[in-house]
Amino acid sequence: MSNTNKLKTKMVPVPSHSIVPERDVDKSPILECRHLGIDFGGLHAVQDLNLAIGRTEIAGLIGPNGAGKTTVFNLLTKVYQPTRGTILLDGMDTSGKTTVQINKMGIARTFQNIRLFDNLSVEDNVKIGLHNQNTYSMATGVLRLPKYWRTEKKNHERALELLSIFDMQDMADMKAGSLPYGAQRRLEIVRALATNPKLLLLDEPAAGMNPSETAELMENIVKIRDTFQIAVLLIEHDMNLVMNICEGICVLNFGQVIAKGTPDDIQANPAVIEAYLGKKKEG
Repeated sequence: MSNTNKLKTKMVPVPSHSIVPERDVDKSPILECRHLGIDFGGLHAVQDLNLAIGRTEIAGLIGPNGAGKTTVFNLLTKVYQPTRGTILLDGMDTSGKTTVQINKMGIARTFQNIRLFDNLSVEDNVKIGLHNQNTYSMATGVLRLPKYWRTEKKNHERALELLSIFDMQDMADMKAGSLPYGAQRRLEIVRALATNPKLLLLDEPAAGMNPSETAELMENIVKIRDTFQIAVLLIEHDMNLVMNICEGICVLNFGQVIAKGTPDDIQANPAVIEAYLGKKKEG
């Protein structure tokens, strides 16, 4: 595999035995996992995961099917509660938090399988993500008081602004379920961004996309990071995408970290080559 990484970001060590982009080193990591683990019965699904992500880093989590990648996302978003270890989000311990509380603290995610409200409009799907910013009471909403209408106007404008990131503002009135596959993927990312995250988790965002859609997605992930100044952690099997835009990469195999480093480091790591990228041919 050729090295196609274009960012060439300098990565520097931080105390948690991880690396972050040099531009983020003077700020605390947005995410720190310390000795994170979870067991399902006698199965150690994730073991001793130590990871730090810089505040504006695009990071990758890769590994074979069944390696524990989505389990890590479920731990970060509290779908699962860890058996061991600590997760710090922006320096705050997330122990005991619910999925809703974690979203309000600043983590948003997309899923392997698209989860949109197919019968609602594109705009209404985005507005659902904006619920965190609504400050009016239930009574105000039921009675349609002036504050309700002001908030609705603000949400409408914000939804169109977010859709414009992907040039989807003209699709606002369409039913989400009628969109082409790639547009549904983009809408799910927009809805996640509507929750105003500090860390965006993308679970196989390029799944099912053709090469031109994947190339556009790569540009948009970088655009999102630059526009919102947030961190992005993605699970992805498309190695061209991973090696092009990820600055730091963590490789899992059987629930354990087998390598962490830059794209150059990962592509040259013998353990990664054997476990995931394909064993080198001899002769």
